[in-house]
Amino acid sequence: MRYYRPTTTTEAVTALAEQAGSARVLVGGTDLLVALRHGKVQPSLLVDIKRVSDLVPPITVDASGVTFGPTMTMSGVASHPDVRRWFPSLAEAALMVGSVAIRNRASLIGNSANGSPAADTAPPLIALDASVTIASTTGERSARLREFFLAPRRTLCAPGELVTSIRVPRPAQGSSSSFLRMTRRRGVDLATVSVAAVVDHDGRATVGLGAVGPITLLGGPTGPITSWSGTELEGAVDELLRPATPIGDVRAGQPYRVAMIRVLTRRAVLSAAARRDKSAEPELNARSTW
Repeated sequence: MRYYRPTTTTEAVTALAEQAGSARVLVGGTDLLVALRHGKVQPSLLVDIKRVSDLVPPITVDASGVTFGPTMTMSGVASHPDVRRWFPSLAEAALMVGSVAIRNRASLIGNSANGSPAADTAPPLIALDASVTIASTTGERSARLREFFLAPRRTLCAPGELVTSIRVPRPAQGSSSSFLRMTRRRGVDLATVSVAAVVDHDGRATVGLGAVGPITLLGGPTGPITSWSGTELEGAVDELLRPATPIGDVRAGQPYRVAMIRVLTRRAVLSAAARRDKSAEPELNARSTW
């Protein structure tokens, strides 16, 4: 295995293309180094992009949204004031990734680029209508994140390509979001189920669903919800959960996942709805286990 530290994006994608299928990108390395240690991946080349000078900056904020670069860490996402104000669900999800040490190194883009259906930040990014930019030796292309995931550990980012940014549009005035997940234990663990809810000013709800399908799923949007209790709310939850196809595995049985994704979806929608009219920075939910 060779180690390569390019200084430009062109050098990085050229190296990846030359070893397409057997090269891996190194940024935070919190997943890759564990996989290497256990022999789950055996790349011929590691391309370390942390010193690439023309990468998209870690975070760029403008009037229409936020762009995240490859070196933006989970700690940076969780603590940034504009992210906390505009995208509370994304800040909450970032706070739940691993431990403090892991969040200080793990990258936001890497969390989605791995293509895991249990990735914590993928549900809020999908619900917030994020898009990705992918670079290769032939140029750049963009895609909505909801179209980026193809299968477990498979994405639109083909061998020889590199995800260079994630763009999240600024939410409409009067909308807000919330994220909840359930794990087998408090602290460092993969999600058994997770959900990010976005509720617009008119009461329409959209959710991103994690660990209840082969990829991160998008549910909704619903029609306007006028009552946040009773049959109208339960009908909206039914609609939001229509794409979910939970299975049983080592982390939970299928009936348990079915029950708990419904509980978390209801709670997340209600939490997002309660935040809609608050202009101040929301109080983020620090509970990772329900």
